[in-house]
Amino acid sequence: MPQLNLEFCISQIFWLTLTFGILYVVLSKLILPKISANLELRKSQVQENIEAAEKQRKNSETKLKEYDDIILKSKLDAKNIFKEAREKVLKDINSKKEALDKQIDEEIKKAEKEIEILKKSAPEKINKIAIETSSDLIKKLIGAEVNNSSISAIVDDLSKRNGDKYYDN
Repeated sequence: MPQLNLEFCISQIFWLTLTFGILYVVLSKLILPKISANLELRKSQVQENIEAAEKQRKNSETKLKEYDDIILKSKLDAKNIFKEAREKVLKDINSKKEALDKQIDEEIKKAEKEIEILKKSAPEKINKIAIETSSDLIKKLIGAEVNNSSISAIVDDLSKRNGDKYYDN
């Protein structure tokens, strides 16, 4: 075996050292700096991405908080608007109710006045009707005309005696 022959051992060591030396120089001066630069670039990009993600997270949290504040404010505004509208409607209803109550009271007073007037004039009208009816009945029953003044006196006398019962005088 030529590898184990001592005659070629020194040249083999020389070429081994030269090959590994060149390999070491090439790796340390050319390849390893590129690899370490690439690793540093990746590390910086990862760090930038982490920082950007943290910044976006903080930004989204502030936006979410602003959104919640806007929603809360909108709910409060809507509640206030609804409350104001409700109060306005209730005020309108109450004012219309008061106006209707006044109109109803006026109508009731007018009706009471008319009833009072009719109560006062009712005995006279009833007496007049009673006189006419009595005169017609007597005329039909007897066949002769009776003096209206005597019938009027009898009806007036009866209405005076029984009038308190019927007319609350």
